[in-house]
Amino acid sequence: MITNAIEYLMRTVTRFPSKIAVQDGQGTYTFSQLDAEARRISSALLAHNCGSNDAVAVYLPKTRQAVACFLGTLFSGNCYAPLDVRSPVARTRAILDRLRPIAIVTDEAHRKALLEAEADDRSILLIDKLAPPAPNGQQARISQVIDTDPIYVLHTSGSTGVPKGVTITHRGVIDYTEWAVATYRIEEHTIIGNQAPFFFDNSTLDLYLCLATGATLILVPEELFLFPVRLIGYLREHKVNLIFWVPSVLVNVANLDILSQVDLPPLKHILFAGEVMPTKQLTYWRKWFPAALFSNLYGPTEITVDCTYFIINRDFRDDEPLPIGFPCRNTDVLILNERNELARTGERGELCVRGSSLALGYWNDPEHTAASFTVNPLQSHYPERIYRTGDLVYRDAAGVIMFVGRTDYQIKHMGYRIELGEIEAAVMTLPRLRNCCVLYDAATSRIALFVTADRQLDAGIVRRELTSKLPKYMLPGVCIQMPALPHNANGKIDRTLLAQKLQNAHAAAN
Repeated sequence: MITNAIEYLMRTVTRFPSKIAVQDGQGTYTFSQLDAEARRISSALLAHNCGSNDAVAVYLPKTRQAVACFLGTLFSGNCYAPLDVRSPVARTRAILDRLRPIAIVTDEAHRKALLEAEADDRSILLIDKLAPPAPNGQQARISQVIDTDPIYVLHTSGSTGVPKGVTITHRGVIDYTEWAVATYRIEEHTIIGNQAPFFFDNSTLDLYLCLATGATLILVPEELFLFPVRLIGYLREHKVNLIFWVPSVLVNVANLDILSQVDLPPLKHILFAGEVMPTKQLTYWRKWFPAALFSNLYGPTEITVDCTYFIINRDFRDDEPLPIGFPCRNTDVLILNERNELARTGERGELCVRGSSLALGYWNDPEHTAASFTVNPLQSHYPERIYRTGDLVYRDAAGVIMFVGRTDYQIKHMGYRIELGEIEAAVMTLPRLRNCCVLYDAATSRIALFVTADRQLDAGIVRRELTSKLPKYMLPGVCIQMPALPHNANGKIDRTLLAQKLQNAHAAAN
């Protein structure tokens, strides 16, 4: 049993030293080159007097060098924190203030932005100017790491405006990786087409599947996701056979009917997580890849990427919700009702998680940690931590977990309790619509529907078509058509920006 995830690289480099490990738009690292570069970075961190289990910020674009920085940090006995180089200066400053990293690894091109964010210049290490590695310096640090030590810190949006640093352990990543390798039968011939930014937890699966099995990780250039025809061609050119993407990307390809226009890549695994995957677009993908394994994964950043999964094993109607399935190995899911009791079959409740996948908490943020990581109310014999996800789910008669929506997407409208996700699912069955997002406009007490479509829509017709699918009190009061829905850096629909558009509209009207 391994106790440090860097052991994956140490094991794989002896098996496949000359095999391509990571490829970006500028070049490749073989596993031996990746190992050597990671050790060079580790040596520089040790020379910088980095301690043990300290945070090392990595302020680089999504490149193979960034991967080497993550692994070099692990070699040094510390945890890495990927930062978004496109974030506003104020957000980067807030993250650095809370994170207080022992070092920040970057390049000359991004050093100025760090200084504008008031980073301590003495903590900045320029990757191109690091010295060659000192012999045997890393091994002593590795031997001191245990599996409950932190491996990375990822920053999610905070309700107070200050990003929260989710702190994940080596054991969480190891358990998740071992489960995924066994469940999806990943091996050295797998070629992974990465979509997720490194500051988004979906990238964890891509990276550690590569390290654990000798699979090749292709960092797909970010700009290609704006050009679906070129994107699919890129997958074909690089023989990508596994993707783990957010549904928004898959939906965009389906809506534009891209797969009928290009020669298909050799995809064997099509995995998705981060948002609800509409079944209409899923059916489209399954038509073109009938032999591929499709799987819906679910989980917040606080529980090491995913805690449940569902392998698609049958056809689904366009208006049929997709299950989030069953707990991943060594993870337990509790569905608690409003009385903190286990929900009965069919009863909705909040999805809570227990097990080794749980984050240690939020870095340097005990208040939010205590609020989200609470004591299991069902365990009276000893204190056991659980994470409350804020997601509403239920188990059907077969024991399959079904996602309903967020507790914060649940609204009270006209005296009724409504799940906005239920409205979105109904809207997505309409034939001319490409994508949608539903918000509650508290200022006018109306349900607001944002849509993209093949042609100009009449809001009245949309409402009439929805009357056969939804009760009157759930019908949108306002319909806003857009050329495209905005997406955040993770590729998800940017609900915050859409909410801001509503507020701006009210401000302009007043």
